[in-house]
Amino acid sequence: MDQVYCGPPPTPQTLAWAWQYDPVAIGLCIVLVALHFRTGGDRPAVFSLGIGLLALLFLSPLCALTSALFAGRALHHVLLIAIVAALLAMAYRGPGPARTLLPLGWIAVLQAGILWFWHVPAVYERAIVSAPLYWLMQLSLLGSGYLLWRAVLDRRQPTGTVLFVLLGTIVQMGMLGALLVFAGTPLYAPHLATTQVFGMSPLDDQQLAGLIMWVPAALPYLAAALYRVSLSLAEPAATRRAGAWFG
Repeated sequence: MDQVYCGPPPTPQTLAWAWQYDPVAIGLCIVLVALHFRTGGDRPAVFSLGIGLLALLFLSPLCALTSALFAGRALHHVLLIAIVAALLAMAYRGPGPARTLLPLGWIAVLQAGILWFWHVPAVYERAIVSAPLYWLMQLSLLGSGYLLWRAVLDRRQPTGTVLFVLLGTIVQMGMLGALLVFAGTPLYAPHLATTQVFGMSPLDDQQLAGLIMWVPAALPYLAAALYRVSLSLAEPAATRRAGAWFG
């Protein structure tokens, strides 16, 4: 098999030392920092947290773990699209992309299509051994996740539409996770010989990846939905108070 982008699969004994020096990842972080300041981004603490987590995803031993375990890859992708993308979106208060690029529903469809495409076994196998494809995968996941979070965090969006999109995102990610959990055979050839050293069969590894995408991955979107509902419930009370004050 060709060399995986994040390096040779580590063992439990070598994992803690498997830090990466990836100039592309470092360059990506620098570019995002420059764009953040140039476009008037604020919330420096949130932005710093997002950039720091982004750097850890590609420089820490988690990147190496993705070479050995598909569950590591699933965790990597979930953190990228559901946490890093959300933090970067929250760190910029400019107009949401839904008003200038695509309607919210189409952004959700785009994000879902990109996520499913990169998890097609044949596509995945090529993406992890080709540097251009690897970064196309990562940037498309991050970019589509960012667009989705920018749209759902835009308070001008109708609450019903936002809740429908968040529910749809939870469902489609859960469907992908369930497909991985209930598949009767391992689907990802690159991990057939790399999981046993971690005490898992390839099928166990795949099922763990599915559970990660099924349950923990849904939590940020559920939290966003609950937050949006709380805002919606608070608005009428605020409107009534304003009316009593100025009436």
